[in-house]
Amino acid sequence: MDKIASIYTQKSTNMLKPLLIEIGVEELPAVPLLKELQNIEKKYAKILEEYSLLCEFEFYYTPRRLVVWHREFQTAQEDSVEEFFGAPLAVAYKDGVATPAANGFAKKCGVSLEELSTAQKDGKEVLYYKKDVKGRNATELLPEIIKSWINSLDFGKSMRWGSSDESFIRPIRWVNVMLDDALVPLELFGVNSSKVTFLHRIAKFGPLAINGAKEYFEVLKNGGVTLFQEERAQKIRDDFTKLESQYSINVEVDEELFEEVVAITENPTALLGSFDEAFLKLPPEVIVTSMKEHQRYFPVYKDGKLLNKFVVVSNALTDDFSEVIKGNEVVLRPRLADALFFWENDLKSGLSTAGLEKITFFKGLGSVQDKIAREGKIAQSLFELYKIDAKNEDLTRAVNLAKADLMSEMVYEFTELQGLMGSYYAVEQGESSAVALAIKEQYLPDGEESELPSTPLSAIVAMSIKLDTLLALFSANQIPTGSRDPFALRRAVNGVVRIVNKYNFSFDIVTTIKELAKEYAPIDFEKLEAFILERIRKSYKDVNPSVIEAVLVSGERELLAIAQKIEALNALVNSDGFDEVSSTFKRVANITKDIDLTALSTVEVSLFEDEAEKRLYERYSAVSSQSYESYEAELDALLGLKPELDAFFTDVMVNAENEALKNNRKTLVASIYKSILQIADIKEVSI
Repeated sequence: MDKIASIYTQKSTNMLKPLLIEIGVEELPAVPLLKELQNIEKKYAKILEEYSLLCEFEFYYTPRRLVVWHREFQTAQEDSVEEFFGAPLAVAYKDGVATPAANGFAKKCGVSLEELSTAQKDGKEVLYYKKDVKGRNATELLPEIIKSWINSLDFGKSMRWGSSDESFIRPIRWVNVMLDDALVPLELFGVNSSKVTFLHRIAKFGPLAINGAKEYFEVLKNGGVTLFQEERAQKIRDDFTKLESQYSINVEVDEELFEEVVAITENPTALLGSFDEAFLKLPPEVIVTSMKEHQRYFPVYKDGKLLNKFVVVSNALTDDFSEVIKGNEVVLRPRLADALFFWENDLKSGLSTAGLEKITFFKGLGSVQDKIAREGKIAQSLFELYKIDAKNEDLTRAVNLAKADLMSEMVYEFTELQGLMGSYYAVEQGESSAVALAIKEQYLPDGEESELPSTPLSAIVAMSIKLDTLLALFSANQIPTGSRDPFALRRAVNGVVRIVNKYNFSFDIVTTIKELAKEYAPIDFEKLEAFILERIRKSYKDVNPSVIEAVLVSGERELLAIAQKIEALNALVNSDGFDEVSSTFKRVANITKDIDLTALSTVEVSLFEDEAEKRLYERYSAVSSQSYESYEAELDALLGLKPELDAFFTDVMVNAENEALKNNRKTLVASIYKSILQIADIKEVSI
């Protein structure tokens, strides 16, 4: 029953001093660091808050250090007061004798019964104790705070070194924690804190002693270390601009690569290198991939054409970068030479699916060659369904050759170029441009912001690949759970949805899916439908979720119609006055909730007694008999019955004593609701 009711702080007399925390490490791998980057400051702030020491700070990183800087940090926690409320007196004492409830409360508070007092709580007099809590010194708390923070960081893989059982992303080599000029003693991964730092390796290899926190930044700057990541990024961008201006070139900046380069340098300088012009006979993507993935180089263009040049961001500390440039040129050459060798060998061999029958797609689902056969059947069905303006033989050829480059030497080395290389090889061996393009675009879209296939033929090839993956894996009961989706089935569904919307392909997620799935092992279609519907719900990020639900619960399962109905309803929901319209039609839904809309009888005009029901029927008949160019126009017309419905509800007794009148009036209202339900269930919309 007893509990701490409140904790509050008293006025502070603590001093504020600068605090520096530097964790020195062996070179950090850029990608894991950048993935955790968004959490590093949040985790540190949360721990500070838990210790009642939260204040402003800045976080910096280089490949060799993680740094936290407080311009002002409290030298101690604020003093506080803790209040404890115990059992009511009637429970705490019986006949003047303390009960176990009273003794237990005193023990918890760490005092004798005589030191307890009473207070009013919830209208009762209860046991009470107030304790003054002295704030702990920051020097005492910082070791706990820093260890908790470092241990909270998740970089994926970690490693152990020396005799320690603890692990971190890379070995920690030095720790420097200074509150103003005073060292904060602590031990981290077997390393004791000391007032030293390390400069750029070329400036000074060993440790350098520093006197205090404020001196730290100047020492690093003079030692070839640009600590602030924003400053390093701006330096690199400025260097790019200078090179572009000096040589009349354009440097292509991949932002992910750029962030990596910022993370792996302490003294960045962008340099222009070159390679043998003979390598330009390679497809540009091969050269760019080789430079980006293996060397972290930035490709260079002029007038939209790839040049035999590259930009490397050096971490060297020197006035003469000629040897740095030469060294990077030497490193790149064998990479490109290998690529050229692969290219020429692949051209000699040509595109062939021979060998794909030996590569397993998934246990129980056959080989990659089997997958191609299944994709071909789906593609043929879609081709006949959509009747696109393309050659059937091009479709067959594109599907059959789409995975052929998996057997090429180039794709074996650069797996990310699968499909793209196939398109190049297809052109070289005389395949039609439609076939080559479909091979190139077979995986589109491959992300939320990705481009879509550019032709209907490419779209059908891409759909057939995604649909086979979806159906095959569902037939093998490989259904994504939680965040686990190793075969990217969610992305596959998103891709199909986007493709059918772009090309106005009719695709029913029940009837069309079942037709395509006839040759697969049994599939739980209820789970598959639910999976697809969930992806639809997630795909409309800027739409009120209740609008999406209103369309889906109406029973619509054709993807194109779902998209059009969501768009139509969303436009009306966002229009002025929809809340008033909504209230009227939710009343309509409520009146008809117990009526079987699939078995409605005919409205009997002869039973009308009131002008309001006659006007409503006439207006509804006129609206429902028209044809509409869009769902939005149709829905707007149906919702335009609001004035007649309002008059009907005001002037007409729906639940009349006469059973025939009552049923006829409910049938009229239900008919209107049924017409709206063909588009969406309006009662589901919440605004």
